Amino acid sequence: MELSVLQIVLLCLLILSVLILPLTVHKAEENLEAFLFTCGVIAVSVTNMWSWELIKTSLQDPIKITLAVLVAGLLFKQFHRTLQRAAAKTVSVIGLRATLAAIVFLLGMTSSVITAIIAALILAEIIPLLPIDRKGRVQLVVYSCFAVGMGAVLTSIGEPLGTIVLSKLKGAPHYADFWFLLKHLGWFVLTGNIVLAVLAMRIKRADNAQAQDARCEEHTLTSIVVRAAKVYLFVMALVLLGDGLKPLAVQTIAHLSENALYFINTLSAILDNATLAAIEITPDISTRNLVFLLMSLIISGGMLIPGNIPNIICASKLQITSKEWAKAAVPLGVVLMVVYFGVLHISL
Repeated sequence: MELSVLQIVLLCLLILSVLILPLTVHKAEENLEAFLFTCGVIAVSVTNMWSWELIKTSLQDPIKITLAVLVAGLLFKQFHRTLQRAAAKTVSVIGLRATLAAIVFLLGMTSSVITAIIAALILAEIIPLLPIDRKGRVQLVVYSCFAVGMGAVLTSIGEPLGTIVLSKLKGAPHYADFWFLLKHLGWFVLTGNIVLAVLAMRIKRADNAQAQDARCEEHTLTSIVVRAAKVYLFVMALVLLGDGLKPLAVQTIAHLSENALYFINTLSAILDNATLAAIEITPDISTRNLVFLLMSLIISGGMLIPGNIPNIICASKLQITSKEWAKAAVPLGVVLMVVYFGVLHISL
């Protein structure tokens, strides 16, 4: 559909609101799920995209993720003490720095098999058990979510992005199979995960009081159910926001050059990267352009909380604010984007 100038202006203002208000307005930050849901409703209304199919999709899509969060919360509630002892044992045997590096690297590299959701659920439960303060906790979550976002794209089961890409490229000329993304992105993802693991090793041990405060997490039935409900609303909001902004993306970014798309894809920080991939990737795309687009999408997805499901799950469980996340993740994301831009130009 062709958008009018007024619709384009309104949608651009909406994007700016999604980017800026959670970082500057306390009410928007405090009620991020409701804020994003409202923005999603506005986006769909501005583009006249309402349909029974969209309503059905927005209600159904969050169910699996919400159930996973709910079941994992109940299981971790039951085995919390066992996990606590295991975490303490691991730190005492191999040391804190090696433990932090192992968490980032292993979750990042296995997320394509166990899925990004499961990796995030494991991460959210392990982190409060480690002897690090709140600042260190936020840093570890951010490093790990960047790693999980990178790793999960390597197969069709890790996250929807990989599924969409392989589906669109299964025919000529790529004939993409299960190992296609691993073959073309594997070394870039492995290198990124190693760098993120090394960064995690710089996180310092907290003193006893800080560590005890950091480990203090609620595992009541009420808190688990409320957390799952927030995740449901969050995912529903992203479905509406993605569909509402899709006409703008099709009209404005789908025809840009490779280099321009690489940096425009920072919109993945607030939009579902699978939506952008569905718009930008066509069967005749070159392998070089494909790698450029995918790396920009998965890196950008770590920069803000709405950018990826693992971010949402961990931020909700650990009560990380938008400001805290952006402070730790945006500078890192910018550096990764620039470095990978140069590396990809040299190596491809």
